[in-house]
Amino acid sequence: MTGLPPRERVRDAALMRALAHPLRAALLDYLGAVGPRTASECGEAVVSSASNCSWHLRQLASFGLVERVDAEDGRERPWRAKHVGLELEDKLDPAALGMAAAMLGQDQELTQRFLDTREQLEPAWQAAAGFNFYALRVTPSELTELVEQIDKLLRPFVAPIRQNAPEDARPVHVGLRAVPRVEADGKPSR
Repeated sequence: MTGLPPRERVRDAALMRALAHPLRAALLDYLGAVGPRTASECGEAVVSSASNCSWHLRQLASFGLVERVDAEDGRERPWRAKHVGLELEDKLDPAALGMAAAMLGQDQELTQRFLDTREQLEPAWQAAAGFNFYALRVTPSELTELVEQIDKLLRPFVAPIRQNAPEDARPVHVGLRAVPRVEADGKPSR
């Protein structure tokens, strides 16, 4: 697939601080995965009140990350994610670190929920889930290229931009971290 929208590169410190809030990270992830939902539906999914979710969704909307869409039933208008992925600026300042921590927390929570409820899923979904861990030895340019190639593989399946997904397709969480290894003493591995 060509012509897919790029990830949004997050450079603005105010936006990074906004995304460092765990509830906002959870809301953004949820809407990106499942599509338009009301504040009430978001509240149930992220274990918060509808009014709290509504306030945080308005904050995300002020940064252009979510927007209201027309309701099918004429009642509460749902929200939807406008982005198709976020990418942090190369330089990780304190605001970016807070955002990364919130996103990592969301990643860990979703993974733990899967582990806690795995047996309740259909066998095909249990078997399809994967945990792969690698210890690579690469240069910075090789790591950059590797992450870009993985992104190219995943991007056609990103929920908000996938066209004509099969009827049995479900939202799936994929987390990718590619970071230099740091030893317990705080020094880079050699």
